[in-house]
Amino acid sequence: MRVYLAAVAMLFFVSSVVASPAPEYSVYPKPRPDTGALVLAQVETSNAAFSRWIEGFRARARAAGIRDSVFNTSFQGVRYNTGVVQKDRNQSEFTKQIWDYLDSAVSDARVRNGRAALRDNGRVLREIEARYGVEAEVVAAIWGLESAYGSFRGKIPIIEALATLAFDGRRGRFFEQQLIAALKIVQSGDVRSRDMRGSWAGAMGHTQFIPTSYLSYAEDFRGDGKRDIWSDDPTDALASTAGYLKAFGWTKGQPWGVEVRLPQGFDFRWTGERIKKSPTEWAALGVRDVKGARVADFGRASILLPAGARGAAFMIFNNFHVIERYNSADVYVIGVGLLSGRIAGGGPLRASWPREDRNLASREKQEMQQLLTRRGFNTQGVDGIIGPNTIAAIRRFQASVGMIPDGYASYEILRRLR
Repeated sequence: MRVYLAAVAMLFFVSSVVASPAPEYSVYPKPRPDTGALVLAQVETSNAAFSRWIEGFRARARAAGIRDSVFNTSFQGVRYNTGVVQKDRNQSEFTKQIWDYLDSAVSDARVRNGRAALRDNGRVLREIEARYGVEAEVVAAIWGLESAYGSFRGKIPIIEALATLAFDGRRGRFFEQQLIAALKIVQSGDVRSRDMRGSWAGAMGHTQFIPTSYLSYAEDFRGDGKRDIWSDDPTDALASTAGYLKAFGWTKGQPWGVEVRLPQGFDFRWTGERIKKSPTEWAALGVRDVKGARVADFGRASILLPAGARGAAFMIFNNFHVIERYNSADVYVIGVGLLSGRIAGGGPLRASWPREDRNLASREKQEMQQLLTRRGFNTQGVDGIIGPNTIAAIRRFQASVGMIPDGYASYEILRRLR
């Protein structure tokens, strides 16, 4: 829920790295680890030190309202999990290109399975749609990306994983917050600690809520006294996802976005999420959908070019930003949007992608930011994340050298800066 974030809702870690929508793990953007000898030393931290940390944490948990009996039961058998730390610290150095991500996120198999999931769970999904005003296919698409429609919910003990990551310390404050929330969930009686299982970073259930998001947004759809996102029955998890989107302003009937074509001579400085116009205003500038028609007036919208001028273009609406609260990566939002459309019976993208482009490693993105700033195109920081400030700096650089100012962080930009 990207997600990682909404001040961190679901598993929202704001970062530049996007994991593949592979079946084993949810498709959250992941933070960039350092690697080397120090990491190996930390992975080998003794279990005795971990046990001392648990005893110190006990007082903080008690201060947060956790009963000793709940603490003792939840930590019974918990060990320092080196596998969790290795997963946290040894992620790919490279970000997937959007076309590689979407090839998996909106694969024929995922579409086919999504249509089957919508058919098999149609009654409950329509009930959820009626209560929360979030289309069934959108909820199904999130379900598909997060756990392959419930097939891969994760089997790692959540208390053990969160305790390990809190002790490890790299993002200790965040994971300790999640651990306290997980203990509160156990204390509430919604789930036994031994049944609280999920992904290595603490995301749980069919649609991969993290504990703090569960506490704020999980739903007991049938009113049976428990908010059960872990069992084979996906009802509460799907309702929780719809409730989450509703809480952040989902508008039923408004698309997340529409694939569009830009006219010859279009001023690419008008693209980007910071510039919003009505579909009528965009039509006056020659923007049309892929069938050549004007886009209906669903509200103010921006033009997004996730792979620059040579890739697909989208007119995105407020619902795009609502899905961003689930997971902050644009590629995730586009994946949910395209998958939901395919599940509902729509066709694939019309545009092609610049598949010959190679992606940039985090260190190369940092180098790009450094070189842009040195040239007078200030990126307002060097973090390896291609956000609005870096995109604006790239645009200014592109315009200065006669390139299309689409803001796309390509290897060609880095080569020219060098």
